[in-house]
Amino acid sequence: MVMVSQGRLRASFARRLSEMYGQEVPAYRTLVEVSREVNDSVLQRAGAGAERLGSIDRVTAERHGAIRVGTPAELQQVARIFGALGMRPVGFYDLREAASSAVPVVSTAFRPVADDELARNPFRVFTSMLTPADPRFFDADLRERLERFLAARQLFPPELLELADRAERERELPQEQAERFLALAVHAFALAEEPIDRAWYDRLERVSAVAADIGGVTSTHINHLTPRVLDIDELYRRMTERGITMIDTIQGPPRWSGPDVLLRQTSFRALAEPRALREPDGGITTGSLRVRFGEVEARGIALTRAGRERYDDLQARADHGGTDGDDHPHSRARSIWEREFPATERDLALGRLGFFTYQPVPDRVRDGRPPATGLADLLDHGWVRAEPIVYEDFLPRSAAGIFQSNLSGQGVKDDSHTAAGYDADWLSGAIGREVLDPFALYETQQQRSLQGAAHALGLPEII
Repeated sequence: MVMVSQGRLRASFARRLSEMYGQEVPAYRTLVEVSREVNDSVLQRAGAGAERLGSIDRVTAERHGAIRVGTPAELQQVARIFGALGMRPVGFYDLREAASSAVPVVSTAFRPVADDELARNPFRVFTSMLTPADPRFFDADLRERLERFLAARQLFPPELLELADRAERERELPQEQAERFLALAVHAFALAEEPIDRAWYDRLERVSAVAADIGGVTSTHINHLTPRVLDIDELYRRMTERGITMIDTIQGPPRWSGPDVLLRQTSFRALAEPRALREPDGGITTGSLRVRFGEVEARGIALTRAGRERYDDLQARADHGGTDGDDHPHSRARSIWEREFPATERDLALGRLGFFTYQPVPDRVRDGRPPATGLADLLDHGWVRAEPIVYEDFLPRSAAGIFQSNLSGQGVKDDSHTAAGYDADWLSGAIGREVLDPFALYETQQQRSLQGAAHALGLPEII
């Protein structure tokens, strides 16, 4: 019997989802095409250096998706489906606080966590859940109506969930069942054709376009699918030249002369897509909704907690202006970064601001005894090589910026009310799975490599 592993299921699911989304949103195909063109150009220009943060095969195939659900029960079902693909919930993101407009969701990302699985296929899905209990967005009456509506719908058929449970439990599926699982899973995230109740959708949209997209329909869908590109500024330029309307900015760190870190993202604007609408009199009309867009990302080096604090501080200072003599936010950010952020990978590593794996250099292992004076000497004298760990996760501020740039309005948020309490512990309990700390994952990967290098060099430890 031919068995299909979780890794193969994940790769096949990502590929089929991309094919489906390309049929639904043709501009996404343009985004993928331009991403490949840019990656090829960077590879020709930079050679092996272009693959410093991942092989070109990985970068070209890499995707992350984004979906939205309404309840903890729905999120728990999503976790079962992605668990079948070897993906675990990593990170807690509160977009309610990261956005200036009304984005009443909290999020996590499902992704592989083992090094070999990330190298095989790093597909990840940013998954947001509506927060009806937050009185800043939903009064008691609307909350009750919304929760009743969400409880009555079924996003995923029982057969899909049963197959998902078997795949997660056994870490594989027989080929026939794998095909059935993939077909059901991809279909579950396709844009439904069922008419939308216009009055109900409009009621939610007055609060938040995101709330309407989640709670105003009886299904879920892929909101965007994101290829990875090696030069996001060049992609932005080429997409604009092709007449594709992009959002105003590239979210995340500025383009500068130093190391690429964390995550930079941009997108083309949400498209007006025709949808069937059910009017109050029961008649069916055709309207349009703007909820789906095409996002693209460039990934850099994962930062430690201290590195992330430095990043957040510099970004906040760039936002609030200063005495740099340049009122353009991106130019101001670049100026601040050039002065105050580590300019080399070595500085990131020795400042404990970035995560790296450390490998002994074979020729040096055979050349006498290494110095025992710490990481700096081992790096500078060629005993150890530092390889950057790619940032596999997301930035709440950037995610919120993408959401906001594609909203049709600001929505309503009443800050006179106290926010409902959602955090990583709450989310873990709600879905019955631990939401993993991304910093801990990177730290474990780095420490394991340091221990291995120390052992290979005959040192008690590397400090």
